[in-house]
Amino acid sequence: MERLTFDLHASSVREINQFLHQAVPEPGADLVTIEHPDGAHNLAVGLNAPWQVRIGGHVGYYAAGMNQEATITIAGNAGTGLAENMMSGRVHVRGFASNSAGASAHGGLLVIDGDAGLRCGISLKGADIVVGGSVGSFSAFMAQAGRMVICGNAGDALGDSLYEAVIYLRGKVASLGADAQEEKMQEADYEAVETLLRAAGSDYRHHDPRQFRRIASARKLYHWNADARHSY
Repeated sequence: MERLTFDLHASSVREINQFLHQAVPEPGADLVTIEHPDGAHNLAVGLNAPWQVRIGGHVGYYAAGMNQEATITIAGNAGTGLAENMMSGRVHVRGFASNSAGASAHGGLLVIDGDAGLRCGISLKGADIVVGGSVGSFSAFMAQAGRMVICGNAGDALGDSLYEAVIYLRGKVASLGADAQEEKMQEADYEAVETLLRAAGSDYRHHDPRQFRRIASARKLYHWNADARHSY
């Protein structure tokens, strides 16, 4: 496989992104390595081809946003807005992620080996997220579709105003959000957790799906209740 390397000490983020906005030139020529990211913002954004991108360190805001088809691995931590509005493909962060990771993501798989900050998976629209550590408050806020697997703990208001997204939590939760409730795990849920853990990688296969709990919407906020208008 051919290998192409960019060094952010010598190239700009714009130059790298412009290169990655091209189609993959030929089979086997899809591997791109980015060295010395040094917390750069907007890195590997808007890709719509099956590139294999390996970023050799920490990235700043909005890395891997709007991804389609590409597989992006970040060997460090990520700032706010990681994989925002991802449509497909895979984004894997080996470290921690800041706020709003996976916001509004429609498809694909986001894996965060460490902890994720506030509002992880906010307004999720169909993607899958696996977090190896814990997530901050208001994670999965208004999540409309998709699945989140949280191997650690969750902060306050987990799943506030959920729609059809489902959360699988292994650890403790500080509090559930409005209209979120714990439900009994079914066989399909165990299978879903196992599938997602396997997809996340070998580091996740030691987790037992039967250690996870299911959090979903109670669907009480689906319809306006005039008698309870003062409660909104």
